[in-house]
Amino acid sequence: MIKKYLLAPGPTQVPPEVLLRMAYPMVHHRAPDFGPVMEEISEGLKWLFQTRNDVLIMASSGTGAMEGSVSNFLSPGDKVITVNGGKFGERWGKICKAYGVNAIEIKVEWGESVDPAVIAGHLERDPSIKGVYVQASETSTGVAHDVKAIGEIVKSYPGTIFVVDAITALGVFDIRPDEWGIDILITGSQKALMLPPGLAFAGVNDKAWKMNETARCSRFYFDFKKERENLRKNTSAYTPAISLIIGLQYVLKMLKEEGLENIFARHKLLAAATREGIKGFGLELLPKSAPSDAVTAVKAPEGFDGQQIYKRLREIYGITAAGGQDHLKGKIFRISHMGYCDKFDVIIAISGVEMVLKEMGYPGELGSGVRRVEEVFIKD
Repeated sequence: MIKKYLLAPGPTQVPPEVLLRMAYPMVHHRAPDFGPVMEEISEGLKWLFQTRNDVLIMASSGTGAMEGSVSNFLSPGDKVITVNGGKFGERWGKICKAYGVNAIEIKVEWGESVDPAVIAGHLERDPSIKGVYVQASETSTGVAHDVKAIGEIVKSYPGTIFVVDAITALGVFDIRPDEWGIDILITGSQKALMLPPGLAFAGVNDKAWKMNETARCSRFYFDFKKERENLRKNTSAYTPAISLIIGLQYVLKMLKEEGLENIFARHKLLAAATREGIKGFGLELLPKSAPSDAVTAVKAPEGFDGQQIYKRLREIYGITAAGGQDHLKGKIFRISHMGYCDKFDVIIAISGVEMVLKEMGYPGELGSGVRRVEEVFIKD
């Protein structure tokens, strides 16, 4: 028997209590007893998003919220800035292209964070740019972008919205959309929200809703205006993912009990311990600066295949991490420490990496990484 450990950057582990809640008998989404659930969740999401604005709920992966954040606020021919510093930053450009929106792509070396001054320069040269689209946490590289600094820049442009993909950031580290000038903030259920995949969320402010009034891109299912109208009646435009919403109700209670400051501190500690454990075993991190507290991207040692490390972790020790994507495939592997994760998940991950690499011929000293992890935790 091999016990399974899910330490991938999505989907992440789901607490047993949440799984049990989702196993409750099915209810009808138009029945009177479902409305109070939606009302409670709506207020809970505002707390989690740290916003006064409505947070829309859709049955989709996070990409649905990404797509809706383009189609609901732009018109064909509009110009926007997208930051491509990884697989998901690249996705912003692909979505824009699908809707006839002209994306000015700022390419950032994968493993680097974007320089906000570069974005400022583009906006100064062309104030007609309608949007800036970026990740708070680029899942494919383990890098965090400085969305606070970017938001301060975009605030000065009343005709430009700032859209942040926080799919692996919300519930991991502090993001304050109302204070920082983030006009649309999105996330998904399968990351720090500790749920299975299937729900997407978008917090939208008045500046963005004003642009929605003149946006001419086609849309049907991801119609944010229609979703907001229904949300205010404690329902949804279409059939929601009922079991996931019931699970979300319980997740929000769990998160409130822990408190936002404690949630952010926990993720910061787990991330720091993971990075120290990796370095303690003689390995290098991919991020050159601004590593994300959601996921750690690790360079495979010279002569070792990162995909094989990832595969052997799963097949031999039951630890599901993640490999690299695109040109980083085989060059890195990634370990998640977000959501339903604690100190011993990190110890398991680092000890698994040590054993796999030792078996593959890597000369590192067994226990050297784990020792560093334990030292971080003991000092805390």
